[in-house]
Amino acid sequence: MFSPQGPSARELAVQALSSVERGYDLLAPKFDHTPFRTPDVVLDATARELAALGPFEAGLDLCCGTGAGLGVLRAVGARRVVGVDRSAGMLAVADEANARSGGGASLVRADARALPFRSAFDLAVSFGAFGHFLAEDRRALFAAAREALRPGGLLAFPVAAPPRVGSPGYWLLWGFDAAMRVRNALWRPPFVMYYRTFPLSVARAELAEAGFAVGTVPLSLPELGERPDGTPRCRLVLARRP
Repeated sequence: MFSPQGPSARELAVQALSSVERGYDLLAPKFDHTPFRTPDVVLDATARELAALGPFEAGLDLCCGTGAGLGVLRAVGARRVVGVDRSAGMLAVADEANARSGGGASLVRADARALPFRSAFDLAVSFGAFGHFLAEDRRALFAAAREALRPGGLLAFPVAAPPRVGSPGYWLLWGFDAAMRVRNALWRPPFVMYYRTFPLSVARAELAEAGFAVGTVPLSLPELGERPDGTPRCRLVLARRP
């Protein structure tokens, strides 16, 4: 599915009937061949924006998965790079990619809601992970991220604009979230992956509640163009620990 190297429909079904952690352990070897991996154009645009805000000494990739965000931290000049994830399978793939790129990153298996760091980083990034957390869990996650950052440290992540109401993309996301809610009502353990529960307005509110000063900048993505109303298709959230 998605590509000859990607998972089959059967493999995705098995993943969807597992817990989040077990599901990603199973998907890890083929994850980078699916649309779930953050596109390089988004990673590169994020690195360009953050490079202008540096320098950064120590960077954290929060819910790092197979390690795509580690390259962003290296690109902005972080000398200490750390990736954190709950999935041992995803971390194993990230470790292989880290070795191919010359190493230098440390990978830690931990729950993002209870990070084992205090005032250790001046930059944290995350890509595509927050749909795996319910609102009450994101409160703990953002509180933990704030504690992991030094005073003045920055948490940055992209948020895509929602599809136009009534468009094929709108109904695709609506249908996926509805199917996931039915699945979680009927099957245990739950698999939390909701694409419509974390728009920019919610991100701003939850980060402010966690004690961050929140701003955004548009991401320059000429490959994707703009929305019909001229607004950017993706913005970079910049949440700073005061």
